[in-house]
Amino acid sequence: MDSELAVLAASGATTLVSLMVTDSWTHARELLGRYLTRTGADPDTFDDLQDARTRLLAADATERARIAREISRRYGDRLRRLAEADDGSDEALHTLLASLLRLPASAADSRRTVDNRVSGGVQHGPVVQSGTVAGLTFHVDRIDRADRQ
Repeated sequence: MDSELAVLAASGATTLVSLMVTDSWTHARELLGRYLTRTGADPDTFDDLQDARTRLLAADATERARIAREISRRYGDRLRRLAEADDGSDEALHTLLASLLRLPASAADSRRTVDNRVSGGVQHGPVVQSGTVAGLTFHVDRIDRADRQ
């Protein structure tokens, strides 16, 4: 069971490092941060995760691989220790990893195809095609019917 936990923890840490450079980072940080702080032992976990990401993003290409390995090793050890503290049960770690793996790597991965069609004659005003619209305001001059022709 020890080697299975080690492999699972390493996989979780590698996934974490991969997500640090994506649009899904905020959600990944929340998931992992909740898992790591569930015992209440380390209230600075969220800041530590953000600091690790900042270091990774600030590194040049030659340093990035080294920093990624360092972060992966550090969080892999933490994940393994927490899983071992759960009486060697890897259920919670499996659930966390499955949640992390379901996150899209970028906002582009979560886009859906939208096929909108405007019909019914001539449109004398703005037409908006979108999957989601919030807080939209139009400032349009009023056109009298006589002026349209």
